[in-house]
Amino acid sequence: MPKNFLPVLTAAALLTACAPTAKAPVASAPPAAGQPQVAAAPNWPALAETYLNYYSGEYQRLYTASAEAEWRSNTHIVAGDTANAGATARANERMAAFTGSTENITRLRQFLDHKTELTDLQVKQVETALYNAANSPQTIADVVKARIKAETQQTEKLYGFDYKYQGKSVTTNDLDELLRKEKNPARREQIWAASKEIGPTLKPGLLNLRELRNQTVQALGYPDYFTYQASDYGLSRQEMMTLVRKLNQELRPLYRELHTYARYELARQYGVKQVPDYLPASWLPNRWGQDWSSMVDVKGLDLDPVLAKKGAEWQVQQAERFYQSLGFPALPPSFYTKSSLYPLPKGATYKKNNHASAWHMDLDHDVRSLMSVEPNTEWYETTHHELGHIYYYLTYTNPEVPVLLRGGANRAYHEAMGSLMGLAARQKPFLAGLGLIDPKVKTDEMQSLLKEALGSVVFIPFASGVMSEWEKSFYADNLAPDQLNARWWELARQYQGIVPATARGEQFLDPATKTHINDDPAQYYDYALSYIILFQLHDHIAKNILQQDPHATNYYGNKEVGAFLADIMRPGASKDWRTVLKDKTGEDLSARAMVEYFQPLMAYLKEKNKGRKYTM
Repeated sequence: MPKNFLPVLTAAALLTACAPTAKAPVASAPPAAGQPQVAAAPNWPALAETYLNYYSGEYQRLYTASAEAEWRSNTHIVAGDTANAGATARANERMAAFTGSTENITRLRQFLDHKTELTDLQVKQVETALYNAANSPQTIADVVKARIKAETQQTEKLYGFDYKYQGKSVTTNDLDELLRKEKNPARREQIWAASKEIGPTLKPGLLNLRELRNQTVQALGYPDYFTYQASDYGLSRQEMMTLVRKLNQELRPLYRELHTYARYELARQYGVKQVPDYLPASWLPNRWGQDWSSMVDVKGLDLDPVLAKKGAEWQVQQAERFYQSLGFPALPPSFYTKSSLYPLPKGATYKKNNHASAWHMDLDHDVRSLMSVEPNTEWYETTHHELGHIYYYLTYTNPEVPVLLRGGANRAYHEAMGSLMGLAARQKPFLAGLGLIDPKVKTDEMQSLLKEALGSVVFIPFASGVMSEWEKSFYADNLAPDQLNARWWELARQYQGIVPATARGEQFLDPATKTHINDDPAQYYDYALSYIILFQLHDHIAKNILQQDPHATNYYGNKEVGAFLADIMRPGASKDWRTVLKDKTGEDLSARAMVEYFQPLMAYLKEKNKGRKYTM
């Protein structure tokens, strides 16, 4: 055990030392003869501090080993090679054995029994450790081990799948590109169907994972895995669902206009005379209909040609320069040497996960990103987003934030920070300042706003509607195996107004084609909440710091903006997320800022949709 992890005490010895029966040293004179000795009451704050120091050190060591194994499993996938999967499973089992150990659970519960005597920071750490324990309780070690093994196998199936289109192997990037550009509805249907072929492969594993995930958290008193995930926000399952449904309702009038506009516009683009009542899923420029922004090209704002000349490396370095301009430090050199930032070379003998992600490898300064950056607008925005996570990691990695609380104020804050920077990086004055567009270029502001809405507003019904409702049904309501796909399409129709072009029976499993259903489960509402938070933060920055129109801002080089963001990032999870939002913006969580931002578009769409049939 490394020296800073209390080497004189084994875990068992430490627990004994922390036990409530342990007597604190008595400094006073010995009692008079015949007088009974009274044991001093346990010093709970001191005992908690000793225990948390030990726990945090061991947690960080095991977390790092697990992250390294996961990194290899995601960046070097070889068909038929089980070495990485085995190493990842073993690392995760060791992590689970520690965080969920019966000794640790007993000790943590004991400290919570005395929470009134502990500091707020100690209570938060104890609660976090107990939350972690619920994901791996060693009271049911066999179930936890089985779940970890099943998750590793599912990940390998997910990212090792060989997608085929027109008889050739294609990547998900290839399919996404085809869906953005293809105008022939019949070919679009084939492309979309090709992107869903993986579903049946994942069905047995997902059903197995549901059982294992639910059993795992039930051992510590949670009724189901969805409830467990929602509790990380300090909310019950019902409170979380009430919140996401409220956000959907607030944005529904605008979504209804966008849905009507899209049906008529896409029918025109594809040369279809009969406008359908509901959007065929294969018509949309995204596999799940979660982002329709590429439907619209804003003249003067097409960045693809200029980005293609600059190359993929420039995009990552430029994103770093943006954060530095706000006052954040340069990235550690190890970010560039250890990350996997670009697509694999042609002819590579292995695959990698192409889904963009940011990693805090050691809860210290080893930060990495897994991307497949290509020189185009989508990856330009994604690099700014992923570096938002990276800078959040680096900012709360400071002596004031204990290892256990090095996370976002809530999970949505992490996404909000990333998406906020993606939004900032798309604004016209920002792009002009970088020389990516001519500052004198005339652009259609309404088309710009429409393009943004087709990205962010359209996302909310998918994230807080379809995904959240389906996973709630799956985990909390024990959705029947012969209803999985039916429920998915029922929700897609209800929330998104989207239907499959052809029947999708239970031989398919379309929800499982979404990465997060498999390996980031029961928390997709994080993304929906993050959009709401990001618009609240952007509204505050534009109006109160920059004194600029929220539709035409330039954060670049503004140290006050950087300080505002750093103040939110610095405490990590050591402060309640509701308090952070209220303190920094003056308001509670609400879609107000988002609705207000798109208000000019609402009037425009109502005019465009005059005489058209509404079906939502």
